[in-house]
Amino acid sequence: MEEVHRENIWTIPNMLTVLRIAMSPYLGYLICQTNYELALGLVIFAGFTDFLDGIIARSFKNQASKLGSFLDPMADKILIATLFLTLTITGNIPVPLTALIVARDTLLVGAGFYIRYQSLPPPKTLSRYLDVSHATAELAPTRLSKINTTIQLCTVFSTLAAASFGYLEHPVIHGLFWLTAGTTIASAISYIISKDTYKILKRKK
Repeated sequence: MEEVHRENIWTIPNMLTVLRIAMSPYLGYLICQTNYELALGLVIFAGFTDFLDGIIARSFKNQASKLGSFLDPMADKILIATLFLTLTITGNIPVPLTALIVARDTLLVGAGFYIRYQSLPPPKTLSRYLDVSHATAELAPTRLSKINTTIQLCTVFSTLAAASFGYLEHPVIHGLFWLTAGTTIASAISYIISKDTYKILKRKK
């Protein structure tokens, strides 16, 4: 049976990433309850954990993991999708923009699961597929994707701030909507044309 190396998944960056995922439903609830001020504070905290886990993973080799290369962008997508969906439900973000973002992220998450399946050595059982300590592939987001994630976070942060302080009709907010739509489309194209967005790890026999 072919096998790949196991890695330590209980790292500080991974725990911070899981914390962001766990926060997402509560953030969505706060927004649906129009508690924008508390939601804004938690978004700032989530952004800080995202920054912190990246610093730790880059600074300490024993804190970096292949799982983190999948988990971190997935956490960003779950958080961003939750924020866009609930801000759209409450009438603060246009429906077409949120539909565009959710469609792109759904395709990328699906691609990530497919890469995991393709990179898993035989036998391809469900238990081996779900065993995240088996590192089989590593993701590398494109530069445009990183820029797009930053702009999307700026957009939801600015929209939450605007909802909190009553300037939702400000031209800057509408400009961010158009900018976000443009970078979302551009980043999707960058994944299609780039050949270095993921790497299958070497297998051991």
